[in-house]
Amino acid sequence: MSDVLLSVSDLTMRFGGLLAVSKVAFDVRRDEVFAIIGPNGAGKTTVFNCVGGFYKPTSGNIHMDGKPIHGLSSHKVARHGLVRTFQNVRLFKKLTVLENLLVAQHAHINTNLLHGLLKTPSYRRSEAQALANAVQWLEFMGLRDYANREAGNLAYGHQRRLEIARCMITSPRLLMLDEPAAGLNPQEKRDLSALIDRLRKEFGVAVLLIEHDMSLVMGISDRIMVMEHGQPITTGLPNDVRTDPRVIKAYLGEE
Repeated sequence: MSDVLLSVSDLTMRFGGLLAVSKVAFDVRRDEVFAIIGPNGAGKTTVFNCVGGFYKPTSGNIHMDGKPIHGLSSHKVARHGLVRTFQNVRLFKKLTVLENLLVAQHAHINTNLLHGLLKTPSYRRSEAQALANAVQWLEFMGLRDYANREAGNLAYGHQRRLEIARCMITSPRLLMLDEPAAGLNPQEKRDLSALIDRLRKEFGVAVLLIEHDMSLVMGISDRIMVMEHGQPITTGLPNDVRTDPRVIKAYLGEE
């Protein structure tokens, strides 16, 4: 079995006459935290949207565990074990915290209409398992006391944790996090870093990360790709990236 979980090659995305990303290539290994960083407008989110199935790339190849996923819609990409969060939290804010986790499991519950109407044993077992899974993740995320609260009434940091729980309850192999530290205070950022490390170690999930908080990125990433003007300028270990003159120039400019 290859060590590479996600492989991206020659990824190009055009919006009319605008070339948003050009010939982007990288891979994410199993159990790895791989970060994509760069100035605003560098093309990071476009790459994320192509990988996650929200954009159909103009050209290029994306493989998950050796299977092509480029051009697939987001829900089909999710079936391959790749799920994502968003820069702006997207929860069902009028549903309770518990209900958000139950809804996330809909594809795994026996939803046959007849079974549901008759409340067959297999349907009841599926419902019971979904509830047990939800409670397990509420405990893991420290959210059990908020189970019956509307998700929209949670503190922002708790909403972030619920969004990650909603992804993890589907048992992904690759978790894509789009600026998960945005809006968090320093303690919440430290807690987030510890959480990402636990998810990787305890559940064997790989993480693909976009983030502007450099202390968080440098602290948890195994490798980092830096983008500018829609293209990668370097990929390497955090210490190598930190001192790369091309990276310094991209962020700070030059005299």
